[in-house]
Amino acid sequence: MNKFKEIDKRLIPEVNIGTAGHVDCGKSTIVEMMSGKWPAVHSEELKRGITIKLGYADATVYFCKSCNAYFNSERCPTCSTQCEPKRTLSFIDAPGHETLMATVLAGACLMDGVLLVIAANEKCPQPQTKEHLLALDIVGIKNIVIAQNKIDVVSEERALESYREIKEFIKGTVAEDAPIIPVCAQKRIGLEHLLAAIEERIPTPKRQLTKPPRMLVVRSFDINKPGAKPNDIKGGVLGGALIAGSLRVGEEIEIKPGVKLKGQWQPLKTSIVGLQKAGKNLESVGAGGLLGVLTTLDPSLTKADSLSGSVAGNELPPTCNEISIEINLLKSILGSKELIEKPRVGEQLMLNIGTARTIGTVKMARKNRVDIELKLPVCCEVGERAVLSRRIAERWRLIGFGKII
Repeated sequence: MNKFKEIDKRLIPEVNIGTAGHVDCGKSTIVEMMSGKWPAVHSEELKRGITIKLGYADATVYFCKSCNAYFNSERCPTCSTQCEPKRTLSFIDAPGHETLMATVLAGACLMDGVLLVIAANEKCPQPQTKEHLLALDIVGIKNIVIAQNKIDVVSEERALESYREIKEFIKGTVAEDAPIIPVCAQKRIGLEHLLAAIEERIPTPKRQLTKPPRMLVVRSFDINKPGAKPNDIKGGVLGGALIAGSLRVGEEIEIKPGVKLKGQWQPLKTSIVGLQKAGKNLESVGAGGLLGVLTTLDPSLTKADSLSGSVAGNELPPTCNEISIEINLLKSILGSKELIEKPRVGEQLMLNIGTARTIGTVKMARKNRVDIELKLPVCCEVGERAVLSRRIAERWRLIGFGKII
C-alpha cells in the first residue's frame, strides 16, 4: 500500500517569491499576513525583532468566483463561498540590514519573483532599498511587485507623496513597470490586491524537469533532540530549492563540495528518506518551491547549516578551487561617491555563487577578467553568475558581478 496520500498539486509550492527592502519596512509582517506564519524562527531573531537568516513560509492562493478576488483562505472572508485553490507560493524572507547583503544575494538566486517592500512613513529610497534593487537587477530578477506598506500610519497627503517617490525611484530600473500596491500588513489591509498583483506579475516559470536533479542548499539541520535513543535518531536534513529535475524517496544523491578529509574535499553520497513541501510529506517532487530533504547522513554533518551553500543531486558540476570571472563593476559604492577600483592581484573578495559564499584571493587581474583562488571550494560551472563584494570600512560592500568562464 502506498503510504503517500494523493495531494492536489495546487497545494504544493511551485514558485519562489522573495522579499526585499530596507530594514524594518515590514517584510516579515507582510509574509505573515499572506502565509499566517512568522518567517523568523531563530531565537536571536525573535529576541532582537529582526531578520538575520533567510526566513521561509508557504501560502496557498485561493480565488473566489463570486467576488472575483484572491484570498489566502479556503472560504471567502467576504461572502463565505468555498474558494478554488490556484497555486501555492513559497516565500523567502530576506534581511534588510546592509551587513547581511550576502544573505540576500544567497536567497536571490532561488527567487522567481520579488515583493519589494517600501514603508510609506520613510522617504524613498532608503539605503538598503537601493542596494536590494541593484542586487535583484544583478541576479536577473525581473518579476517584481511593490508593496507600499504602513499606509495606516501616514496621512493621505504623505501616502501620495510616498507613491510619487517610489515612481521616481524605480524609473529606469528593472522595477519600472512594477505595480505599487498600498497595504497595511499589521491590520491585514490590502491582502487581496497584493495577491492579485502577485498572480498577474509573478508567473510560475517553466521547469527543466527532464534534466538531472539539482538542488541549491540554503539550510541544513540536525532535527534530533538531546538525549534521543540511538534507534530513534534521524538523519540530517537539507533545505533549499530544486532548480532542475525531480527527486524521489529512496533515490541516492550526491552533495558537493562535501567534506574535507585529509586535506581534500570529498563529495558526500546519501539516500533520500523523506521529502517535504509546505509541511506535506511527498513521495516525489519536481523543481519549484522550497523543499526539505530528510537523508541518511550522519546528523553531525548537517547541524548548524554546515552544508549550506552546497549543491545536491546527480550529474553535478565539478568542485572548483579556482575560477575565472568576466567581471562587470559598478561605478561607485551605493550610498557613497567613492568610485570602485578594479580588483588587484593579492586582494581578497567575497563571492556569491548560487547559494554558496566564499572568500577568494585575486591571482590575476586583466581588463575585464579576474582569476581567483577560493578559500572554500564551490560546486559551479561555466556560465554561472558570480556576485562580487569588497571589504570597505569593515563591511563587505557590493562592487559588481560577472560570469564564470
